[in-house]
Amino acid sequence: MSESTLVYSTELGRIKENKLLDVRPKGDGIVRIQRQTSGRKGSGVSVITGLDVSDHELKKITAELKKRCGCGGAVKNGTIEIQGDKRDLLKRLLEDKGFLVKLSGG
Repeated sequence: MSESTLVYSTELGRIKENKLLDVRPKGDGIVRIQRQTSGRKGSGVSVITGLDVSDHELKKITAELKKRCGCGGAVKNGTIEIQGDKRDLLKRLLEDKGFLVKLSGG
């Protein structure tokens, strides 16, 4: 007998899978900002990693950084991506919020 999972029920409609919450690894307490261009057709983004805050707080920080930088951005897999090379401004803004920040990468 095969172990199958219910995907659709005529009574309930589509059944969503019970996914486990993504658990982010604990960092060393240092927020790192790096510039990435690979896979983005030459346009660079500043990627912020190492923020040990909840998803709700991460979205709030992202919204504030986007507003202060005057550009777009997104939260992806526990990291913040801000469009353009704004590393120096982002470093200053995050240090004002009390984070220990380092610039990493090229």
